[in-house]
Amino acid sequence: MHIISRKALKQFWKRHLDSMKPLSRWFRIMEKNDFVSFNDLRDTFPTADKVGDLIVFNVGGNKYRLIVSIHFNRSKVYIRHVLTHPEYDKGAWKK
Repeated sequence: MHIISRKALKQFWKRHLDSMKPLSRWFRIMEKNDFVSFNDLRDTFPTADKVGDLIVFNVGGNKYRLIVSIHFNRSKVYIRHVLTHPEYDKGAWKK
């Protein structure tokens, strides 16, 4: 999968240093796979959830949320938000 862009992850882990390892792991797994569907993705990431057109990943032991848009037909992943769990719960990302 082609991930757009890693910059959002780097900016987040500069503020939350303990997120670097789990976000890097997520990035490596996504980059090395070509998921063809959401069900295929869930084989690797069983806690991933669909929320509307977006996919939400629990990262770092449920401490962080990574929200992406995936175009399976083009093998593209667009990072929309990287949030702490409390930021995610506020729901502002849905707007």
